[in-house]
Amino acid sequence: MARRSGGGMTVAEAGRMGGRLVSEKYGPEFYEKIGKKGGSSTANKYGPEFFGRIGKKGGKAVTAKYGPGHFERIGRKGGQKVADLIERAKSMETEHPRPVAKEVVEERIEEEAGH
Repeated sequence: MARRSGGGMTVAEAGRMGGRLVSEKYGPEFYEKIGKKGGSSTANKYGPEFFGRIGKKGGKAVTAKYGPGHFERIGRKGGQKVADLIERAKSMETEHPRPVAKEVVEERIEEEAGH
């Protein structure tokens, strides 16, 4: 985007700055709240099936842009990432087991004994 005469900000820069300031002022809960409000309003206005229609439309656009195997590729990639993270967590757990507090151990012993 081109700058305005006089060295002002572009629309994109102003939007980014405004978004950052709102985020700092109100926090992430603000975005969650307005998102839910907008979603409810849209569902009331167009009906809940509207989201299905626009989702299909978006999916078709993505398929046209990236090809029919795109969703399969990203699904496989995501699944592999999850599997890698699980393996990493398991190896960390065996290498560095978390210490269990004495009270927790005593509590479990009492529970098993039926007290």
